[in-house]
Amino acid sequence: MTELFAPADPTDTVTSTDAALRQLAADAFGLPHLRPGQLAGMEALVAGRDVLAVMPTGYGKSAIYQVAALHLHGKQENPDGNPSQSGSARRGPAVVVSPLIALQEDQLDRLLEALGGEAAVAINSGHSDSEVNDAWDAAERGDAALIFLAPEQLAKTETVERLAALGVALFVVDEAHCVSSWGHDFRPDYLRLGEVRGQLGNPPVVGLTATASPPVRDEIQQRLRMKDPLVLVHGFDRTNISLDVVRHLTDRDKRRAVTEQVAELKGPGLLYAATRKDTEAYAAELTELGLRAEAYHAGRKQGERDRVHEQFLDDELDVVVATTAFGMGIDKPNVRFVVHADIPESLDSYYQEIGRSGRGGEPASAVLHYRAEDLGLRKFFGTHTPDEESLLAVLQALRAANGPLTQKALAEQTGFSLRKLTGLLNQLQETRAVRTGKRGIRLEAGAKLPTVVERAVEHAEARQRVDRSRIEMMRGYAETDGCRRQFLLGYFGEDLPEPCGNCDTCADGSAVEEDYDDGAAAATGGEPFPLQAAVIHKEWGPGLVMRHEEDVITVLFEQEGYKTLSRQAVTEGKLLTLAP
Repeated sequence: MTELFAPADPTDTVTSTDAALRQLAADAFGLPHLRPGQLAGMEALVAGRDVLAVMPTGYGKSAIYQVAALHLHGKQENPDGNPSQSGSARRGPAVVVSPLIALQEDQLDRLLEALGGEAAVAINSGHSDSEVNDAWDAAERGDAALIFLAPEQLAKTETVERLAALGVALFVVDEAHCVSSWGHDFRPDYLRLGEVRGQLGNPPVVGLTATASPPVRDEIQQRLRMKDPLVLVHGFDRTNISLDVVRHLTDRDKRRAVTEQVAELKGPGLLYAATRKDTEAYAAELTELGLRAEAYHAGRKQGERDRVHEQFLDDELDVVVATTAFGMGIDKPNVRFVVHADIPESLDSYYQEIGRSGRGGEPASAVLHYRAEDLGLRKFFGTHTPDEESLLAVLQALRAANGPLTQKALAEQTGFSLRKLTGLLNQLQETRAVRTGKRGIRLEAGAKLPTVVERAVEHAEARQRVDRSRIEMMRGYAETDGCRRQFLLGYFGEDLPEPCGNCDTCADGSAVEEDYDDGAAAATGGEPFPLQAAVIHKEWGPGLVMRHEEDVITVLFEQEGYKTLSRQAVTEGKLLTLAP
């Protein structure tokens, strides 16, 4: 695996492929100047190499696969509407998996505006049967260079077989963090994508996400079955977003402060709350204060959610008060603030949510209102007690079937809802004793059911420990006296040598009081456990060094999550050793 971090721009040699890709980006998409990482990603894909791109929305992730897809397909539309060959032999289309139909349609509209004709098509439930048939016809004629689908479409055997017959050139997974159970927006439908890729003939795969900490990156690579991928990590440090935490003693004081602050901030902006009830309450209070405010959560009808979404994009709302259900794919350049009324479940989700502000490059504010007691609510949300009896029931049904079962048939036999069954299957698949194939779900021959349940419970308990540790890292961010941007970037494995000057701790002077000599020592080789070093703990096993402070080291352990260790204890007790 090769991992590239900004500001490095891997453009060592200008080749004919480089020139062709640059020309295609300029002519087809109006991109005469590529950002660091874009060309490297394009070049890797057309050379048949897998790519994982971790870049903020608006950075240009989509251009990586779009330019590569056109190059491989060998067809683009000239401004006069006539097709021209890019120099490559015509290949099959790129299949783009995106979790939201709205995201697909937005990208489709942009592509058709730029390329014309039927260069891109979408196959999803938002289109009529005749439109879907037309899309398939365009793909089978070779006119479509890109096909957009939702992950649930790929659960249909006939869809996968029809795609396989096209000779897919690229397999693109947008919002790739959804494939990772470490991620903040895990979606079970994404679990089969690695298998689907195999059924399509293992074309080069590119995973795209705006945020992914090291364990999320690792799981994306594993789930999508990437081999020696080029990992591009760029644009994490959004310097135009100020970072602030406001601490409160009582819930009443916090609620009043949140409402007052949002009413004073210049919008448009977002206010995130933990519960649906709170989104409604805050929206009502802000409306009474004269703001154009709406609540958004999964409990509202789809039509209402679509209306709020469109009004926000069209600048018809000052603020949307939302749960985490709102925001994926919001590429709105003029969002001026993101305020959190409650502490998020992890820094992964927090970074994703605050990154929806300031995308146009103008100054923006990210404010977290924090009360230590709120952590109890997050711990409650993060608790998933394994149901051993239900796990065993699923295994018994699979064994009795003497062959693969569809999820629907398995739900009928066990009496579990599809939602509950999905959760149980996710836990069982972690053990590798239960697998999903073209014909359905099956149990490995010779599997001992009590042992499988025990392993599933162990995996679930390890996940709980990791989830709790991520909540503790969120606490660490809220309570640190050091530079918040240094803390946040350190969580994602990036080192910021000096305090940022654009957070509340830098403003009040506490950040500069921290001793960062150890970080400097790490960079020069004087630190025994440098940043990103693989280490082994006597009790907790393998881990990765994520952060240095004056007297502590933060390590991410595979089975335990994030642990903050006393440097003195590490040294005197010889708790850590560098991995061989």
